[in-house]
Amino acid sequence: MHFKIAEEDKTNHRYSGVLAHPTSFPSPYGIGDLGQGAYDFIDFLAGAGQHLWQVLPLGPTTVGDSPYQSFSVFAGQPLLISPELLKKEKLLTAEDLSDVPAFDQDHVEYEKVLAYKTGLLKKAYGSFRHTADKNLLEEYDAFCSSNEFWLSDYCLFMAGKDFHKGLPWYEWEDSLKDPDAREREKWCTILENEVDYYQFVQFLFFSQWYDLKEYANKKGIAIIGDIPIFPCWDSADVWANKNMFCLDTKGFPLEVAGVPPDYFSATGQLWGNPLYDWKAHKEDGYRWWVERIRNQLDQVDYVRIDHFRGFEAYWAVPYGEETALNGKWKKGPEEDLFLVIREALDGELPIFAEDLGIITPEVERLRDAFGFPGMKVLQFGFEGGESTFLPHQLDTRNCICYTGTHDNDTSCGWYQNTSEQNRDKVRRYMNTDAGSVSWDFIRTCLGTIAKYAIFPVQDLLKLGSEARMNVPGSPRGNWTFRFRAGLLDEGMARGLKQLTELYGRFG
Repeated sequence: MHFKIAEEDKTNHRYSGVLAHPTSFPSPYGIGDLGQGAYDFIDFLAGAGQHLWQVLPLGPTTVGDSPYQSFSVFAGQPLLISPELLKKEKLLTAEDLSDVPAFDQDHVEYEKVLAYKTGLLKKAYGSFRHTADKNLLEEYDAFCSSNEFWLSDYCLFMAGKDFHKGLPWYEWEDSLKDPDAREREKWCTILENEVDYYQFVQFLFFSQWYDLKEYANKKGIAIIGDIPIFPCWDSADVWANKNMFCLDTKGFPLEVAGVPPDYFSATGQLWGNPLYDWKAHKEDGYRWWVERIRNQLDQVDYVRIDHFRGFEAYWAVPYGEETALNGKWKKGPEEDLFLVIREALDGELPIFAEDLGIITPEVERLRDAFGFPGMKVLQFGFEGGESTFLPHQLDTRNCICYTGTHDNDTSCGWYQNTSEQNRDKVRRYMNTDAGSVSWDFIRTCLGTIAKYAIFPVQDLLKLGSEARMNVPGSPRGNWTFRFRAGLLDEGMARGLKQLTELYGRFG
């Protein structure tokens, strides 16, 4: 099922919604999942008159737990699978869930959660191996068949990582590091059970995700997904498509991705992802990118592409550098890529462009040529002088106004930590005493001309810096935020709905 809230800009409708990654939802199992907490959140959005739910990338995370560093840009995060829903499917029993560890209710303890949930998933797999449920088996076979273009690579990759006790693929023996057809078949036989297990886990994730998406769409909620522009080096994507990346003969990057010094870091950000060989992609008709966008738009209704400016020009840093300072700009595929994707997908592309940072007229032209909405972040508008992020400076309806993003401090935290000059500007601009400053930001965001207004759930809950999702450049303590059940209550929904309707954002 694919759902769109409106025909691109043929209407004057304006929409609003909430940014909340599923890991943040209430759950007794140490991390938010696709179970009751997610359904309750959708009910809250519907009751609050919202039409958008934005998530972060949904893939299986690597070291550091960042959704933007994943083992696959196609696969789903196993930690989001709901044990309660597995019990309803009779893949787990009440006894399996009778001894839940004492998890932190406010933060995800990833290592502890991974150990616990992996144990549950292996039990569910054992049940599946002995099931007599023909419908379940048919659904599984259909899933494996329809996702073959990425699933077999991912599952063999993950089984290979387990076999090598977590070592990255570029440290494996040559027969699996870069297998020919015969060697691949041999490894598939050796790791048959492990490959089948990973296929089963992906089947579970997407079964639960598509049920949740259907529920959201029926409630009038469109889901905005998110994809990082570059895959992780230690990923199935790079391992299975080495010719599409700038690697040496041993699988090491020649250059890696990052950004030059910016708002978040004086030395830039060194992401470490290998860069695309765009010439090879073009010669292949951009097939990998077409399948990637097609796959994402099957999972969600809109896709936000992180670091959109990298399609016009990207910051290439020599491999081995300790910071991003010594990089240089190189040209990306520009409109050529999106023309191919648009033709392949037979229509306009429901893509949101993350266009923050060093944005040139060339980047803006690329964005606007395809009608992709860009991003406006209110917090940035109040830092310094007259800013294009201030509501009265917005020059187009075709944009998304955010109070802040996952990379920003919460609005309460930002206000507390910024200068008195900036706080004074907020109070005068918003005509407020800042006693409930995050809701002042939400109200101001809703009141802009932007077609889309989005605010993190932390701002709804009036939380400070302790609830921040990510601090760019900080390697630890990110992505752990959780909120407790009952905090998004009916009174809050009524208040948000009244504000939403006041500013004409009711679809």
